[in-house]
Amino acid sequence: MTHILFFEKPGCGGNARQRRALEDAGHTLERRNLLTAHWTAETLLEFLAPLAVADWFNRAAPRVKSGEVQPDQLDREQALQLLLQEPLLIRRPLMQRADDQTRHVGFDTAAVHAWVGLGTNPATSTGEGCASPTERCATPLASSGATHATV
Repeated sequence: MTHILFFEKPGCGGNARQRRALEDAGHTLERRNLLTAHWTAETLLEFLAPLAVADWFNRAAPRVKSGEVQPDQLDREQALQLLLQEPLLIRRPLMQRADDQTRHVGFDTAAVHAWVGLGTNPATSTGEGCASPTERCATPLASSGATHATV
């Protein structure tokens, strides 16, 4: 199977379910902390450039949910600067295949299955965001860092 760099928010239940789906399908993961990775405009754009600017954002981030940050109202440069300043706003996970360096943003099950395969029953895997409106992700811990573009 495939070895994948997996940029996540430590403690996030959604990312845990996504990792489990990939590992259950036989993939190996090198986990990286999305929040402490040493992002530059160039390394972040390697993942995000193929997407519409509004799709760069984690729609479950508190500042997005509250309306304080409105991804649809931002141009490319404004969005990029905001994401570099506040990585919690970056849509996750960011994933990169070790074998061919292709990248993927987010966890749309069908798209991830087409990209790397999710085994015999991909419909049972998880998508993006928390599983329920009452689920709260744990406060992130500082850990590793580093940096996709299929979607």
